[in-house]
Amino acid sequence: MLDLPPLARFGDRVATGLLDVTSDPAALDSSGFWAVCADYEGRLTCARFRDVRKEPVPAPVPGRWQGPAAGDWTSSLDRAAYTAGVRRIRELIATGEVYQVNLCRVLSAPIAPDADMDALTAVLARGNPAPYAGTIRLPEHGVEIATASPELFLRRDGGVVDSGPIKGTGRTEADLLEKDYAENVMIVDLVRNDLGRVCVTGSVTVPDLCAVEKHPGLVHLVSTVRGELRPDAGWPELLAATFPAGSITGAPKSSALRIIDALETAPRGPYCGGIGWVDADRRVGQLAVGIRTFWIDRTTTDQAVLRFGAGAGITWGSDPEREWYETELKAARLLAVASGEFQDRGAA
Repeated sequence: MLDLPPLARFGDRVATGLLDVTSDPAALDSSGFWAVCADYEGRLTCARFRDVRKEPVPAPVPGRWQGPAAGDWTSSLDRAAYTAGVRRIRELIATGEVYQVNLCRVLSAPIAPDADMDALTAVLARGNPAPYAGTIRLPEHGVEIATASPELFLRRDGGVVDSGPIKGTGRTEADLLEKDYAENVMIVDLVRNDLGRVCVTGSVTVPDLCAVEKHPGLVHLVSTVRGELRPDAGWPELLAATFPAGSITGAPKSSALRIIDALETAPRGPYCGGIGWVDADRRVGQLAVGIRTFWIDRTTTDQAVLRFGAGAGITWGSDPEREWYETELKAARLLAVASGEFQDRGAA
């Protein structure tokens, strides 16, 4: 592992000079600039940095990022297991136990022990730019992440909170089905309910419903849910009410979480968690849903492993093969970028 200093990078905002690290969400309502990583399983890492400056993401330096070989990626669920999981979820929908479940798989490949996620950030910024891109490099605390997330989990500006759930994915807008729109509306209702637990009664609104957004290589349906936080609610209450995000769990959330635990064979880690920053002095912050996210795992073997997650929302209208294809679509471009195999042919 390279002896590199702690760093956080979000867009053109770079934070250095690590001051302290905590797992207490109340710190986000104290003071200073914090980088935040919340694993799907609940582990929270909040790192306060002394120095924050504006600096564009540097261009990739040839040879600085050495990704895994394209053929080295393996999946926690293969095609047969994933499609069987989709069929099982449809059975549970038929019995009324759940309406929608996000079924995910984790892809893994060995990586050089001196791999630096900030170098991957530069490669991702060129090959797969994203509105909520970010990097957190805290190797001594087990956090090495580079995300190209397109999805807003929580944006807070004083007492106003926004969430931007994504549901519905296709290569083009013509690929989107009625099932995709229904799934989006279902998750919007869930997010409204989550925010309603900590927002002023009657303040939760949906300014945008099922807007089509273009991202590199695909399109998404994106909605916006907004509310006004109650005066007695801060980051601890907000995270407790909304985490994990509705778009990567399902509805009802409690049933979806149980089904996910039964069907998925690998921990999601920072994938499907929350990744971003909080400026406690200005009472603003922005967390992305940790999708399109790479992380280095140094805990399971002597070999450092690069991991990446992909999933799809399963409803009664889901076709197992189509859902598998959706996970392939979401992963293909990012894995190619990380493995040095991507050639931009002008995909939108």
